[in-house]
Amino acid sequence: MSKTIRFFEQVNKNFDEAARYTDYPEGLLKQIKICNSVYHMTFPLKRDDGTIETVHAWRAEHSHHKLPTKGGIRYAANVNEDEVMALAALMTYKCAIVDVPFGGAKGGVQISTYKYSKSELERITRRYTFELVKKNFIGPGVDVPAPDYGTGAQEMSWIADTYMAMSNNELDALACVTGKPVTQGGVRGRTEATGRGVYYGIREACENAEDMKRLGLTPGLDGKTVIVQGLGNVGYHAAKFLQEGGAVIVGIAEYEGAIYNPKGLDVDTVFQQRRERGSILKVDGGEKIEETTKLLEYPCDILVPAALENQITMENVHRIQAKIIGEAANGPVTSDANKVLREKGVMIIPDMYLNAGGVTVSYFEWLKNISHVRFGRMGKRFEKRINTEMLRAIEKLTGKTFDQEIFDRIATGADEADLVNSGLEETMVNAYWEIRNIQQRHEDKIDLRTAAFIDAIEKVARSYYELGIFP
Repeated sequence: MSKTIRFFEQVNKNFDEAARYTDYPEGLLKQIKICNSVYHMTFPLKRDDGTIETVHAWRAEHSHHKLPTKGGIRYAANVNEDEVMALAALMTYKCAIVDVPFGGAKGGVQISTYKYSKSELERITRRYTFELVKKNFIGPGVDVPAPDYGTGAQEMSWIADTYMAMSNNELDALACVTGKPVTQGGVRGRTEATGRGVYYGIREACENAEDMKRLGLTPGLDGKTVIVQGLGNVGYHAAKFLQEGGAVIVGIAEYEGAIYNPKGLDVDTVFQQRRERGSILKVDGGEKIEETTKLLEYPCDILVPAALENQITMENVHRIQAKIIGEAANGPVTSDANKVLREKGVMIIPDMYLNAGGVTVSYFEWLKNISHVRFGRMGKRFEKRINTEMLRAIEKLTGKTFDQEIFDRIATGADEADLVNSGLEETMVNAYWEIRNIQQRHEDKIDLRTAAFIDAIEKVARSYYELGIFP
């Protein structure tokens, strides 16, 4: 069943399920669901060997209820228009859930990055940006891309440079894209933001004693077994932070295979050895699994799919043993499989909430570029001076001296990374409890995914009413 349903259809099926719990008019709900603009482009690429290849690419802007629109660009051989539209829709709902004032967008270029040289990837990226500029699909107040699967800070730097060359010295040109290197207007903490957000979301869910009791688990992350699918940027950082938070990483999967050890794996060791040896199947200390998706069926408390969509389907859902699924990727569980898992009592922390750490910190980067000032620059020294005076006063009153390491740690003012991580944690915690409260408002008859969609629908609908489009 999952193979015959398009990704965008699955997103809309979940939307429709949630819309039943609202009383908005049908016309408004249709307007929220629809993808406003899709641009499909093709352009020639001259390969390093002189041959010419045609590249297909897309940019979808799902909702203009708030501007700019926002969403990543993925480079993948299987990317297509339906996928880009679905991901753009999820971005709209994601931004609404975490109160980031953007509409949703997404981009895709249909290539396998490993088949191209760095110079070829640069030419592809710059030409893609050229096409976006010419069609007004990019700009600080129009549409702001970011990294996604197959792209990173390097590609975002090329996009920014190309845009600035074409923007006639626009003052805020750097804000045309996020996920840039810090030296090119990026923000500290952006690289690990999505994985850190996954950690905050799972941690918050696990702190709820009532919910954990229902699952037969104790509150907190300590000792909980975790399987992570995907050791890219999101999966690696999610696994690393979960491990540091007390969880035991028992399984890690990559596209070439997987490794499992019920006693636990060290995330950094697995990451380093895979990079050195070229395959996770050559990493020391665990059972090797050649079929990647099989690891999803192994026993664990928390399963974190951090790869691509449609990983848990009707074909394998009945063999899933996890009690909690944290959707670090977009759409890893199909809509039909979601229903089965719900009937089994599995808690699913939905993607459009859980992986919102990236767009949250992208928002901070966009604000930094618009304001032209680094976070912490205005207040760090002031905070340090006030904290130092307060500590000295305590020492004088008590007659005791703080250990120097403790003194320095308390006295130091917040720098950019501290403020970014603090803002991300605040955002993820508040958003989780908004969703959980909606679920409780419906007497727990709905799951967290439906609650998240209700939250998004209510916020987007409110924007349309405030715009005066719907009386």
